[in-house]
Amino acid sequence: MDIIPFLFDFILHVDKHLETFVQSYGVWVYALLFVIIFVETGLVVMPFLPGDSLLFVVGALCGAGLMSYPVAVSVLLLAAILGDQCNFTIGRYFGPKVFKWENSRLFNKAAFDRTHNFYERYGGITIILARFMPFLRTFAPFVAGVAAMSRVKFTLFNVTGAVIWVLGICTAGYFLGSIPWVKVNLDKIIWAMILVPGLIVMFGAWKARKQPLR
Repeated sequence: MDIIPFLFDFILHVDKHLETFVQSYGVWVYALLFVIIFVETGLVVMPFLPGDSLLFVVGALCGAGLMSYPVAVSVLLLAAILGDQCNFTIGRYFGPKVFKWENSRLFNKAAFDRTHNFYERYGGITIILARFMPFLRTFAPFVAGVAAMSRVKFTLFNVTGAVIWVLGICTAGYFLGSIPWVKVNLDKIIWAMILVPGLIVMFGAWKARKQPLR
């Protein structure tokens, strides 16, 4: 099995794959959920894994009685919090070294400076809001580490953002996932949860490129 085509199919049809996994492997689904969310939030190189759509589908499966809501939410919260802490630590360690690089094929310092300046301007609230933005939720903790934000302050925003993100979307899936219209159009909802935040991020990045560095 080719891993890249499988990942794309998993992201776009996470509802079907997750339900099949639950039926085949039972409680091991919680370990799978932990790995996906931890890697998506904790490793800078894996920002494309499903986040919002996965949480919604998990909530829907819990509402259908296929998974335990308390267990699923607890596992997802732990993964989201630890993932951001891991990413923050990576930023704290590698950030100062990275900032010393000049423009190269592997690193665009100007683009990174814009991201850094954005974070410096908007502060810790970025950690919370980024939870709902693909790619940004992967890079925001890293930039927080680079910016030498105190771990205590980062942890406060990290935990707050994780609780709002996980509980909010999982609960929405729990109550809305059983609605017939949602069931019929779940694939379109997943597409919307991927594309709409992604377009917002792209628009924000485009606007940031238009602004001069300060």
